[in-house]
Amino acid sequence: MSDLLERLRGRGWRLTAQRRVVAEVLDGDHVHLTADEVHARAVTRLPEISRATVYNTLGELVSLGEVLEVSTDRRAKRYDPNAHRPHQHLVCAQCGAIRDVHPSGNPMADLPDAERFGFTISGVEVTYRGTCPNCASA
Repeated sequence: MSDLLERLRGRGWRLTAQRRVVAEVLDGDHVHLTADEVHARAVTRLPEISRATVYNTLGELVSLGEVLEVSTDRRAKRYDPNAHRPHQHLVCAQCGAIRDVHPSGNPMADLPDAERFGFTISGVEVTYRGTCPNCASA
């Protein structure tokens, strides 16, 4: 059973066949699929699953805090199941490939008090941009 499925079971979330398939498709490290990619993979496992069910399930998973919605520039939103593992993203500016990265240090502590303007920091999103090896060699 995947980490995401374990977390959902632990929450008592009702795992219908459709929800289970969506969670299984999202399982793994460095998974950042669009809703259409989730649907395409889910259909191979459960041919009758609808696009609307996939979109609704992804919305529920994001609302539960079990999946992150990742937006990079003007590209389609992607869904990251590693919501409970603090990380940042490395994005290829050419093809849009995304990798999870875990740099050392605490980005929340890196912002000096003088730059917080009285804000209480609740989260940090850092995105590193560059060119992936595939695009660099093309």
